This record gives sequence, C-alpha cells and structure tokens, in this order.
Amino acid sequence: MAQLRQDYNQFRERGAEVVVLGPENATAFAKYWAANDLPFIGLPDPELAVLRQYGQEVKILRLGRMPAQILIDKRRTARFAHYGHGMSDIPPNAEILGLLERLNAE
Repeated sequence: MAQLRQDYNQFRERGAEVVVLGPENATAFAKYWAANDLPFIGLPDPELAVLRQYGQEVKILRLGRMPAQILIDKRRTARFAHYGHGMSDIPPNAEILGLLERLNAE
C-alpha cells in the first residue's frame, strides 16, 4: 500500500479513487489506516463477499489473500484486472496510471 500512497495524488489527478478492500474487520481496518496514515479509502470485507465477487483468491498455504488490482470505470465496468501470485506480483503504478490516461482520452 506504500506504492499506492506514494502516487495517490497522481491517481486523483486522473479522476480515479483508490479503494482497498481487505478481509479484516472494521476495527482492525480502522486501526491500520490510522497507524499508517493512508489517504485512500479502506473497506473491510470480513465475510469476503466483495472480494469473492471480483475473484480475489485466498490461499491458506500462502498465509492469506493473493493481491488483486481491478480498475473500474465510471460506468462501473471493470477495465483492467490483475490477479497476483504473491505480494511481490503487483503491477507498478505507472502501468495503472498509463491505463487511466488512455481511458480518459476515450
């Protein structure tokens, strides 16, 4: 999430909002957000209802959920999805920012 925090203003300049979902409960989420001073939205999903709708995997042997990044446009259409194999498998912000620029040009 440090990567998202670093470029958060660039996402906002392109008309995007960053929303992070996680399987933790609301109390744990609020505590983490406060401790890390995160500028974007964090939504707890302890029942995994939303995470499952978007296809995020949970693998017990990998100690939790696999990373997923989904870009949803203003019409609520998923325009990009990346499902990682581990926490190091996350697209760089530059890739998502470039995609946002292309979408905004359409």
